[in-house]
Amino acid sequence: MLHFLLKNALMFNKKTYIQRRSTLKKSIGSGLLLFFGNDESGCNYADNTYPFRQDSTFLYFFGLPYAGLSAVMDIDNDKEIIFGDELTMDAIVWMGAQPALREKCDGAGISDVQPSKELENYLKTALCKGQTIHYLPVYRPEHQMKLWTLLHVMPGNETPSVDFVKGVVNLRNYKTAEEIVEIEKACVVTADMHLTMMQTVRPGLREYEVAAAVEAVAGTHNCRLSFPTIATINGQTLHNHFHGNSIKSGDLFLLDAGAETEMGYAGDMSSTVPADPVFTARQRDIHDIQLACHEASVAALRPGIRFEDVYDISAQVIVEGLKSLGLMRGDVTEAVAAGAHALFYPHGLGHMMGLDVHDMENLGEIHVGYNGQPKSKQFGRKSLRLARILEPGFVHTIEPGIYFIPELIDQWHAEKRLEAFINYDKVITYKNFGGIRNEEDYLITETGARLLGKKISKKAEDMEELRMENGE
Repeated sequence: MLHFLLKNALMFNKKTYIQRRSTLKKSIGSGLLLFFGNDESGCNYADNTYPFRQDSTFLYFFGLPYAGLSAVMDIDNDKEIIFGDELTMDAIVWMGAQPALREKCDGAGISDVQPSKELENYLKTALCKGQTIHYLPVYRPEHQMKLWTLLHVMPGNETPSVDFVKGVVNLRNYKTAEEIVEIEKACVVTADMHLTMMQTVRPGLREYEVAAAVEAVAGTHNCRLSFPTIATINGQTLHNHFHGNSIKSGDLFLLDAGAETEMGYAGDMSSTVPADPVFTARQRDIHDIQLACHEASVAALRPGIRFEDVYDISAQVIVEGLKSLGLMRGDVTEAVAAGAHALFYPHGLGHMMGLDVHDMENLGEIHVGYNGQPKSKQFGRKSLRLARILEPGFVHTIEPGIYFIPELIDQWHAEKRLEAFINYDKVITYKNFGGIRNEEDYLITETGARLLGKKISKKAEDMEELRMENGE
């Protein structure tokens, strides 16, 4: 046997997966829980596939990072089954020998392994018995097609089980000690990615040269990217994945990038530095306001505080700072309540993080970040991905930002929107500024919060000193 060609995937002890499944089944009580793993997906033809990534909930409960698997937890009949197929000889010729599927599943504490074709028969039998079949929201076309084929659910007419969603969220939201170890690994590598950016950026380079240096750090630690890298001189565009611009003197460079460990756990950080060795006076002013906002947000983190209240603190610090520069005016509390800060800060303060960089976003923010409570419809505030009361075991980001988005400024200016709080005559002189975001990852503990990964000082003088040390 040549199993050494591809060893079993890195997993937690099988007791972890057995306990997770047991807790989930008890929380739901009855019925059948249907899990779809992900399949390979062709990039531009079938055999040229995108890098495979297993569904995170499937990974959480079964730990198996292999394509083509489905699973059932039949609560009523006390069965746990993996459905999948052994490799054909053609596959072995191209991929090399691997452990048998039954051997792989043993690592997750699953002994009942059946061919993929048996899933349809199993579900038909369950339906005939009147069992409730629970499934989660789908986010891939192949999952929609499987629901159509197996359960006759038309694409677009899915009715995911709210109980199933809540059961998963109430487990995955609370990170265990072994999960924290994995997340910390990702955060350490992520910090190194950002240090590399700070040591690399200079006028004359292209954005993609910096992105390449950053992404190489992940690769050298056997990590993948937890999301597509944002590496841009146009930081005012919140999710900017274009890397073709030349970096010029006077630019700000914003990096939002993270590593994902072999087990699938994510890191997520942002950093903003000047292209030149030092900040300009205007850049330093805005940077220091953003840093004060960030530090005030971190200082407020503790169990029992509502994250939306931390967001309000962050917004108030931004308003105070922008008032000091003449960009805003009026009462700070009233300005935040009215949403005037969102002209400069149009997104939320942070999001849950774990096996997904935006943890469980496919299951719905209303359950993950709001504990079932309604979301605001106010511009800016409606983009909060996390608003609920913080609890020990939560892992989330802190990432306030300040941006000058020309199109948004022009629209609000033309509408005279919230001009009691915004000095548009001054704001329009900043339309070519760009944006600043700095981001860290935190674990809520029993007494407060702990930074995950290594600390990178965001103080302007420390960032400038680092740049100088590297020949700037």
